[in-house]
Amino acid sequence: MRSSFFRTALVLGLLSAIGPFAVDMYLPALPSIGQSLSASTGAVQASLMAFFISLGIGQIVYGPVSDMVGRKAPLYFGLLLFAAGSVGCALAPDIHTLVVLRFVQGLGACAGMVVSRAVVRDLHTGHDAARLMSLLMLVFSVSPILAPLTGSLLIEVAGWRSVFWAVTVAAALGLVLMATSLPETRPPAQRVDSSVGSAIAGYGVLLRDRHFMGLVFIGAFGISSFFAYLANSSFVLIDHYGLTPREYSIAFAANAASFIGLSQLTGKLGARFGLVPMVKVAVIGYAAVMSLLLALNLAGIERLDVMLALLFIGFGFLGLVVPTTAVLALEEHGAIAGTASALMGTLQFVVGAVVMAIVGVFVDGTARPMVAGIAGSALVAYAFTAGTLGRTPR
Repeated sequence: MRSSFFRTALVLGLLSAIGPFAVDMYLPALPSIGQSLSASTGAVQASLMAFFISLGIGQIVYGPVSDMVGRKAPLYFGLLLFAAGSVGCALAPDIHTLVVLRFVQGLGACAGMVVSRAVVRDLHTGHDAARLMSLLMLVFSVSPILAPLTGSLLIEVAGWRSVFWAVTVAAALGLVLMATSLPETRPPAQRVDSSVGSAIAGYGVLLRDRHFMGLVFIGAFGISSFFAYLANSSFVLIDHYGLTPREYSIAFAANAASFIGLSQLTGKLGARFGLVPMVKVAVIGYAAVMSLLLALNLAGIERLDVMLALLFIGFGFLGLVVPTTAVLALEEHGAIAGTASALMGTLQFVVGAVVMAIVGVFVDGTARPMVAGIAGSALVAYAFTAGTLGRTPR
């Protein structure tokens, strides 16, 4: 039973990590892509934003479809579409083509993310679900540690296009693992009442559920703060602070390690103190640390070591928030877990894309816009926490 639990976490984590892997390997390449394709910083960031937008939009389709036809068929389709988009990106002749193909790539990548959360809800609830979700996050979060370093090495050896060939291979590996190690968790008997009409009705129920929506937006603004870091950190750390792509990858990996480490405590802390109290404390800690970072930056203290240390602490708190809010949001909606997971993912990535766009407007070559975007998102997450978890859920 225990080995099956960990095997499921490994497979789901790898499937959900393929999309983020395509982001994290890509980050060290952003400056070199701009030089290679004669593109501005804004145009290069648009290729990242297109990927995130399609990740959000695609989930709203994959979730209900996975309720109607089962979990595995949408996963197969998504991985094949992701592989096709990756090959196209590797061959892209200009920045405009790359932006379009990154959108296609994202439409494929989001299948693994939305369906994996639904599978967790199919199998478990409560603390067991939190433990499985945290294990999934462990595998999922290996991506921000290994992918930037792997990407920087590939870029040094074979150029930025090699990143896309590498993620094509990752998609092929995902197809093999899914075919051999992941059973169908949505049997035909449970699909009888699932249809396009029921999906639309389900979205209506979810949108009217203030508790569900509040939890979704806590996670959304928590993730958005990380998205602001994703979109801007390579330019800030490489161009502003003068790090090499490899040094940047190490700095990025350290923050990701903090997120991973704390996320593994969600099951134990939730069992001891309760999932809701844990989220409240973690969000307060996250907002406080990121607000301190912004205050120091506004006061003229822009030392790299100070910024990285506070990001390390803050993203540790975030590691307790993201998987737990997902479990709490899906807890009451097992019958439409795919649809609920889809709406959650769509809203989170759309909010993330909006935050990235707002931060991009104020980019000035310094760390301040990025830090302000991170702190602002953390404070909004705190506001949603106070409004949502101050009440007792139905």
